[in-house]
Amino acid sequence: MTKKRSLLFSLVRSLCAIGIALLVATLLIFISAGGDSLGERLRTTGEALQQLLIGPLFRKSGAFNTKNFTDILAAMIPTIFTGLSVCVMFSANQFNMGVEGGCMLGAFVAAMCAVYVPMAAGLHPVFCVLMGAIVCGLMMLIPAVLKAKLNVSEMVSSLMLNYVILYIIKYFMNTYLSDKTKGSIQSYPFLDTAKIAPLVDNGSNLSVGFLVALVFVALTALFLYRTRWGYAIRMIGMNQSFAKYAGLPVAGTIILCQVVGGILAGLGGGIEMLGRYGTYNWGALPGYGWTGMTIAILAGNNPLFVPLAALFMAYLDKGCSLMSTYCGVPSQLISIIQAVIFLFFAAEQFLANYRQKLVVKSAREELAAREGGNGNG
Repeated sequence: MTKKRSLLFSLVRSLCAIGIALLVATLLIFISAGGDSLGERLRTTGEALQQLLIGPLFRKSGAFNTKNFTDILAAMIPTIFTGLSVCVMFSANQFNMGVEGGCMLGAFVAAMCAVYVPMAAGLHPVFCVLMGAIVCGLMMLIPAVLKAKLNVSEMVSSLMLNYVILYIIKYFMNTYLSDKTKGSIQSYPFLDTAKIAPLVDNGSNLSVGFLVALVFVALTALFLYRTRWGYAIRMIGMNQSFAKYAGLPVAGTIILCQVVGGILAGLGGGIEMLGRYGTYNWGALPGYGWTGMTIAILAGNNPLFVPLAALFMAYLDKGCSLMSTYCGVPSQLISIIQAVIFLFFAAEQFLANYRQKLVVKSAREELAAREGGNGNG
């Protein structure tokens, strides 16, 4: 199948999965909608769908909602990084689930540097975020080395590692690092020099980190598609046995892709923490890693499509929040939509007949072109 038709299939498959997820969401909204009569339920469902699909960008008057739009862009920042992280690891067929804990660890390390390490204003946030990324990359060595050297399932080890990280951070916060004068568990305030500057001044949380995220989208794409390390990662993902036979360093590449994924996750956590918060107060896993997996699947493990997938997920999240506020529909609907999308992308036979037709059509066109060339010759 040609590259153009392969892209067409991926697009159609994505749109079908999203469409089915939205149909499921509509059915659930109708079931959970209040009202005694069918008309009231239908009216509530219509209002809820309006908030879900139109509300994030437009007010009831029809005016464009700039504040909501910048909030959506701000919500994309951590999930772009976690989506890129998962893309790199999934490209090598490494199902590492440690992005969630890695994002939290990167945020924690960056926050502690922002509290206890005074530096110059321009350099301070860069240092904090880089320290979070480095520590997260080192953390990813644990499942990576276990996989490469002992063939331990990276899915199991990294999933357990998320909760190890969570409770280690909770221990240090509860015991040593929290501000005891506050009514909740949180760190001392960040130094002003460590905060990431806002990108717009309209009260939203959109910071310069959004531009940094877009830069890393390009860098990750260059890494995967324009370097020998990226080539080795993709070859191992397609056929590990063939890559090993061809002389590629399989063990080293497996470790490399997971460490790079950890660095990206740590960057996302650190930038999110210093760009949105004034103290570290995360008491649970933030959820950005799980969303990043859905984004990577929607993007087809292509870093260039990650911002679009992140925009879609952030838009849905905002729409679900508006539904919950104005229509009484449970905001947890976003989790159901994510699960349905994941289900249809994971189903290998979903639209298999359509894919087969595209393959046959491409083969016929190629055969006709060759016969035409032979005839001319």
